[in-house]
Amino acid sequence: MSSEGAGPGFGPGSQSGLLCPEHGQPLSWFCCSERRLVCAACAELGGRCRGHRIRRAEERAEEMRNKIVDQCERLQSQSACITKYVAEVLTGKNQRAVSMASAARELVIQRLSLIRSLCESEEQRLLEQVHGEEERVHQSILTQRVHWAEVLQKLDTIRTSLVGMLTHLDDLQLIVSLAWQKEQEVFERTEEAEGILDPQESEKLNFNEKCTWSPLLTQLWATAVLGSFSGMEDVRIDERTVSPFLELSDDRRTLTFSAKKSKSCADGPERFDHWPNALATTSFQSGLHTWMVNVQNSCAYKVGVATGQLPRKGSGSDSRLGYNTFSWVFSRYDQDFCFSHNGQHESLGLLRCPARLGVLLDLQAQELLFYEPSSGTVLHTHHTPFPGPLFPVFAVADQSISITC
Repeated sequence: MSSEGAGPGFGPGSQSGLLCPEHGQPLSWFCCSERRLVCAACAELGGRCRGHRIRRAEERAEEMRNKIVDQCERLQSQSACITKYVAEVLTGKNQRAVSMASAARELVIQRLSLIRSLCESEEQRLLEQVHGEEERVHQSILTQRVHWAEVLQKLDTIRTSLVGMLTHLDDLQLIVSLAWQKEQEVFERTEEAEGILDPQESEKLNFNEKCTWSPLLTQLWATAVLGSFSGMEDVRIDERTVSPFLELSDDRRTLTFSAKKSKSCADGPERFDHWPNALATTSFQSGLHTWMVNVQNSCAYKVGVATGQLPRKGSGSDSRLGYNTFSWVFSRYDQDFCFSHNGQHESLGLLRCPARLGVLLDLQAQELLFYEPSSGTVLHTHHTPFPGPLFPVFAVADQSISITC
């Protein structure tokens, strides 16, 4: 039992040995106000604890014993609960973790094995196609060689015959030799030689790079590139190029369409004066580059690349994105999506409108790829020998679009 406030003379021992230092009487009462043991004299009307709530010491001790017992029971119950948790729950979770980890490993191995098998099959198929295309071109060239060798031999025979007549016959001999029937024969052979067409360019003699086209390979390649890519390009809009029908945000990443032409926009040689276009400040000449555009607010936009030679003035096709040789763009108008270049528009049957549009430019492979960042789905790819440096290019005719980091 606690002896708090007992004062001098209090110490360890039985309750009967605890005496009040003021009255020398046993401490048989407990003052609830001062929370200390007191004697009967202290608890009387004239004592120091008059008016305080007083209880017998044994009652207070019983109360404290009951509280300690309750606390011990709670601690025992808590210990039992923890012991049960450790023995049953944690053990069960550990077993489930082992089981789930094993299943997860098997799933990873199974899926990667399937992907590996599929990749190996696709690799074999594509390499066979490349080999077949190479053999086809070789065979076409060989056939051409044989054909033109025969033609050359025929022409050489005719020419040798004619040269022999010119060099070995005098005028009379030539006239006698070229009697009417023989003369007709000679000129028929000449006409035959003249009827042989000159060699013409033929696609059959060129290697068709489309033999390596594979949706699976493109999707896996794009996913791998985007998964390992360190970061997006910090693309900003060149305010000198912004159309007067567009408003540029302070961070030079958002373009907002305005039906009214801005009068505060100073004209210059770099600015588009009719179509709602804008070029980025940065151009790319080599390497691999990617950037993303938030397009969820717009139902009419174009995103892609263009050369610096793209004309800026007038309402003609020369300065309209996708209608000339200077620009390659992914475009949306209402629910229609297409890829456009040089006036050729390839419709894209998208099942949903992308909220963000990713652009991947691989100048080593000469490939432009558009994808949906949220799913990694490749929306369109385009292969072409791009001329010169390329700028990210944008157009918007409804609401706004924003370049994202």
